[in-house]
Amino acid sequence: MHSDAYKKMDNPVWHALQTVHKNFAIGTDTVCRYRPGTLQIMGCEDPQNADLNVLRPWLSAGEKMFMVGKLAAPAPGWTISRKLDCAQMVCESRESLIPDPTEDIIRLNDYDTQEMLELINLVQPGYFYKDTPLLGKYFGIRKDGKLVAMAGERLRITGFSEISAVVTHPSYTGKKYAQMLVSHVALDILNEGSVPFLHFVNTNVRAGKVYEFLGFKERKIIPFWELIMEF
Repeated sequence: MHSDAYKKMDNPVWHALQTVHKNFAIGTDTVCRYRPGTLQIMGCEDPQNADLNVLRPWLSAGEKMFMVGKLAAPAPGWTISRKLDCAQMVCESRESLIPDPTEDIIRLNDYDTQEMLELINLVQPGYFYKDTPLLGKYFGIRKDGKLVAMAGERLRITGFSEISAVVTHPSYTGKKYAQMLVSHVALDILNEGSVPFLHFVNTNVRAGKVYEFLGFKERKIIPFWELIMEF
């Protein structure tokens, strides 16, 4: 893929809400967010010159929102609660992915939503909501009659799809479930003609090594800003 296409990845939320996920966007022509219940993330066409307060009609007092990439200019009533420096990685080749997993990988559906919420909020609370599974395909591994590992798609841009919600129950780690699931989702994305990408906090060395092993390459460090709006 031409390098110019990757520029969209510098502002992935905005481009997702303008393309594949347009139906999930609410807000204005220059600042918008995902519908409540899907993701607490917002994007701006021109972050450094955007006025976040135009989004107030679509927000609740005290609501926490994330921005990815460049941060919008400070606005009255907004507080930065934290900054997460994340590695953004892409995978253009299937060469290092696992084509034949040793576990059965199942497509998750509406009947699995509650289990998905329970699993991810046990391991990574605060990032996954009731309608998040509507954003893309989600897959899982079941053991002993319960969902013990999962992964799926979050931000989706024309030509790119983000792998997210990669979690394994603490009682079932060390079995390469994450490797199998990430490979499965990445191969599915590649088969559809898009490029898989992902983000993880760059201090998570273990995750970085797993993704590198599977053929993902770091594109850049991109900040995730958590903001709180006060009325």
